[in-house]
Amino acid sequence: MLRGFVADSLTAEALPYANVLIKELNRGATTDSRGFFVMASLPNRRLTVVISYIGYRSKQFIVDVEPYIVTDLRALLSSTNIEMKTIEATGSRVAKENATDLSLQRIAMRDLENLPKGVELDIFRSLQTLPGVQTGGDVSARFYVRGSPSNENLVLLDNTTIYNPYHALGIFSAIDPDMISSMEFYKGGFPADYTHRLSSVLKVVTKDGNKNSFGGKAAISLLTAKLLLEGPIPSGSFIISGRKNYSDVILKKFRNNNSIPADFYDLFAKVNYSDNEFMQDAKFAVSFFKSGDKILNDNPRREDFTWDNSTFAFNYFQVSDSPLFYQLDLSYSTFNGEKIPNFSGAKGLKNELSDFTMRVDFNYVYDSKDELAGGFKITEVHTDLILENFRGQATNTSTRGVNVSAYAKYKILRSPIFGADIGARAHATRFAGGGSSVFIEPKTSFTLRFIPEVALKGSWGIYMQDIVTVSDENEVVSIFEPWIITPLYLDPSNAIHYIGGLEITPTSNLSFNIESYYKIMHNLAIVNDQKFFESDRDLISGSGKSYGIEFEMKYMFNPFRFSGSYAWMRAFKDVRGKVYSPRYDSRNNINLSLEAELGGGWVASAVWSYTSGLPFTQIAGYYDRLTIDQLSDNQFLLDSYNPFVLLGEINTGQLPDYHRLDLSLSKKIQINRLKMYIDLSVLNVYNRNNLFYFRRDNGERVNMLPFLPSVNFKVEL
Repeated sequence: MLRGFVADSLTAEALPYANVLIKELNRGATTDSRGFFVMASLPNRRLTVVISYIGYRSKQFIVDVEPYIVTDLRALLSSTNIEMKTIEATGSRVAKENATDLSLQRIAMRDLENLPKGVELDIFRSLQTLPGVQTGGDVSARFYVRGSPSNENLVLLDNTTIYNPYHALGIFSAIDPDMISSMEFYKGGFPADYTHRLSSVLKVVTKDGNKNSFGGKAAISLLTAKLLLEGPIPSGSFIISGRKNYSDVILKKFRNNNSIPADFYDLFAKVNYSDNEFMQDAKFAVSFFKSGDKILNDNPRREDFTWDNSTFAFNYFQVSDSPLFYQLDLSYSTFNGEKIPNFSGAKGLKNELSDFTMRVDFNYVYDSKDELAGGFKITEVHTDLILENFRGQATNTSTRGVNVSAYAKYKILRSPIFGADIGARAHATRFAGGGSSVFIEPKTSFTLRFIPEVALKGSWGIYMQDIVTVSDENEVVSIFEPWIITPLYLDPSNAIHYIGGLEITPTSNLSFNIESYYKIMHNLAIVNDQKFFESDRDLISGSGKSYGIEFEMKYMFNPFRFSGSYAWMRAFKDVRGKVYSPRYDSRNNINLSLEAELGGGWVASAVWSYTSGLPFTQIAGYYDRLTIDQLSDNQFLLDSYNPFVLLGEINTGQLPDYHRLDLSLSKKIQINRLKMYIDLSVLNVYNRNNLFYFRRDNGERVNMLPFLPSVNFKVEL
């Protein structure tokens, strides 16, 4: 058996998704997000191993495989100045011949650096170029996957849940791309490792920091300034990253050049330790994350908003003498959000959430190449939700509960023709308490590959979610959505995924991917908009379904890289027997992307996107409502009438189609260890007037981003 680790020769950072090829056997593998790989069922002889990674020089090793001994290989690759011309596609098709990776996108940060930055590079906006992922528009980084709301997307930062990973107005995420090593994104059909979401999983893996020398990065855009420091410590490394906004020149573009008093920041720190004298083949990591946002209007007749996230995590990862990996994760995550109504007449809201999780996972590789994985997870969640009515009366919903679950799965990988992942997770309790409440999530996926160039894939699974957000379908701009534990009078939300796909790779630089899906959702927690009495329940149960088909093509012809995708989708919700399309039901989506290496450190790119019009609720009329509960001693009765909007049938209107072209030109300059990056971007090149919404109080039209040039500058040492 061969086991190895692939890393950067200068920083010792892990290189995720590197290609590993054994020449004599024409067999390959891919490193995981930690840079590790395992290859079993190898002949006992001398073998030639070639390891390659985009942007790095390939390296060849001679290893001797012996019976009943695990052979370790540590590969350090050196970076090159020219990226695309060093692509090693050899063995990439072999490495995926029986992988059960339907609906999975593995993304290394190097894959995103050449895309148009816009205001600046953002991981959530990069997801919105994938087929099956929708957005609410330029103003939001919030994403919707295959006809499901955003609260059904699980976002993990080093296995720690981030509950509201968006900055002010959602213009981009709270996770700075400079601190990220890689991402894994499941659009559906995710395995038993993950739970408590119905739609998708985004797993973000952060960098460890430079283990060999001290360094740093500083960057500035039209919106933010940020700084990153990293370097070695005895038997380990550290990384610290911080970002802060300093200007609202970009945010004004979302409000017709009216100033937006937004203030936000994010901070990340991580320390790693690994010493074989202390513990053989073990790695320890402690990390901290914090983000905060404020929108404070200097106007008492407008509401203010504040919210923040924080996490603290400990990770212990162990490689044993046998082909066994296991790890322990302890994490603490919080979210606090508040809407302060002032004298706006809006309802006040305050939400607090805390999440303490312990999880243990293991993975064992057999000589046959099959894998056995499993683990358990214990999560304690506490939520507080304080809501005000128009009379200023507050109701407090406080819930604390513990969920205990365990999973096991078996991956059949012994055959070059057929591969499968069969598993299940069992929940013993619900967050809301009420004694034991067993819920089983069975999941399975397969890959059938008769010839190396064509693979047929499929997956099926049942998914459960017992913590949800309270959201308003008619809300135009969602600042944040409060989280609550599903009360006992409702069953947990659950969904069934049916997914099928076809992957065609006629050549090493051309690939086609087709996926179709059908998703059924039950027991969706919906706000009761017909609550008239105190005894009426706050939430009611709804259902939904979505289905669609996605096409994607990728073609590399040096020095160009092209990708194109098309997605067609339908989504429906059923509440009290009334069926409607949710606000993220975008029927047609097209994304085209072209990148070009121009030489001399110059890179150009273009992205064109199209989305058919989203549903929205039209205004049916207005009436003057008497608000006598807000009368003061010096106020006349006739002055207490305020206009109130009457809305029509939910989401029966449709916005105009959306389309936009973005261009980018980047230059990399390197002087010894000093690297400088200059990114020039132009958003909405042909100045398309994409409608965002009409203000309901005065009818003013608000468009999305106009023609907007932008510049980003980064220095790295």
